Amino acid sequence: MTTLRKILPLATLGLTAVALAGCSSTSADPSSDDAPAEVTTITLYTSEPQEKADELVAAFSEENPGIEVEVFRAGTGDLTTRVATERESGGIQADVFLAADAATFEDYAADDLLLEYTPADVDAITPDVVDPEGFYVGTRIIPTVIAYNTSMVDEAPASWQELTDEKYADQIVMPNPDVSGAAAYNAAVWNSTPELGEEWMTALAENRPVIADSNGPTSQAIATGAQPVGVVVDYLVRELAEQGSPIATSYPTEGVPYVSQPVGIFADTEAPEAAQAFVDFLVSEAGQTLAVEQSYLPVRSDVGTPEGAPSMDEIAILTPDLETIQSTQDAAVETFRDLFL
Repeated sequence: MTTLRKILPLATLGLTAVALAGCSSTSADPSSDDAPAEVTTITLYTSEPQEKADELVAAFSEENPGIEVEVFRAGTGDLTTRVATERESGGIQADVFLAADAATFEDYAADDLLLEYTPADVDAITPDVVDPEGFYVGTRIIPTVIAYNTSMVDEAPASWQELTDEKYADQIVMPNPDVSGAAAYNAAVWNSTPELGEEWMTALAENRPVIADSNGPTSQAIATGAQPVGVVVDYLVRELAEQGSPIATSYPTEGVPYVSQPVGIFADTEAPEAAQAFVDFLVSEAGQTLAVEQSYLPVRSDVGTPEGAPSMDEIAILTPDLETIQSTQDAAVETFRDLFL
């Protein structure tokens, strides 16, 4: 595998309020035999949806009662901007980063921002999502697919090329790569795929897709029929379909790009053991079972897959050289802006 190394606050969530005065803290009152056990606090920056992040922290806390996780949740672009701002103003205020794609983590590792750590039970994890240098590991497989409203579309588009057909003019919705880390990564993958490239992106732009802020609004627009066809991460389609929405997925014949939602530990954490325990949980059997329950494809093969989801060996995957993606992603996003925005 070829590896890679790369915003102002939007919202906070979690079981406790986010305290940004420092990366971590411990507390205990040794003056009494009845004093509570020492608690270590770590701060997590993540792009996970709020409900999923809450479930994740609750499950981790149940297994690790001595560790408290404070969560700051925002879109990937806003998170990376926040990290950059904090670096300039005195230091990163997070211990753990769970978001985006491998390119972001490659950039952070190249800047010596990440702690080297290989999670427990690493041999059970899909090798493609494990950084061989040990700075990050993927936590779920999130392909981007074509989705469509089943009450409005009789025959699903079978390929990315088909979306350039004029019959889909003004019918398509996509997420904004300035907000979505997955969308930014996808722009670079499409741009570097010979069968697609800038020519395909230009042809797609001629159909005037609506550009939504992120994958969430994109999936909702498809489900409601505001735009009957769209480009979106597959787990959101599964969730909406389970809730009764008329929406389904089509995995394009050329292959699908995917992000692995990596997790890494910032090098200046004051609580490395607690941060490592959190990483271990994410990729453990228990953590990956929760990922499946949350409609994600897992990074382990021993926990099954979400109901109705294909296995990884049933999906054609676009696997470009990641160094190419890292070096071209900014230009690909700029091309996207020029064409679509």
